[in-house]
Amino acid sequence: MPGVKEQQRSRALAALLASGLVEQRTPGRLVASETVFRELLAQQPRQPQTGPDRFLRLGRIVSYPANRAERRRLLERIAGEVAAPGEQLTEQQVNERLLDYTDDVVLLRRYLVDFGLLQRTRSGSSYCLPPDHSGP
Repeated sequence: MPGVKEQQRSRALAALLASGLVEQRTPGRLVASETVFRELLAQQPRQPQTGPDRFLRLGRIVSYPANRAERRRLLERIAGEVAAPGEQLTEQQVNERLLDYTDDVVLLRRYLVDFGLLQRTRSGSSYCLPPDHSGP
């Protein structure tokens, strides 16, 4: 750890050892604890292999489907979760809700509008679900 004072280095190493994240196998040699990381990975929810959920991880978009029909199904689900039928939302409200799914809210909002799953008023002041949207 170049550039770190010896006292800070010692405290950091002591904390890593105390937490069980690293183990000292031989003097001066630390290794990552396989057990701790294996247990953490085992606690993670399994990634679904079918449907829109396979493009989400912990509820957030990890990738957009290349297949247009699959992308539409993913976006339909999100649209139904971020807005209720008849609800009018400002752009800021839409963005805040879309943050639950992605950091790139502009791209997601654009996809929702382009697929006709979210309508923008002519003035651009609000968004709503189209009248024929039946929910997720």
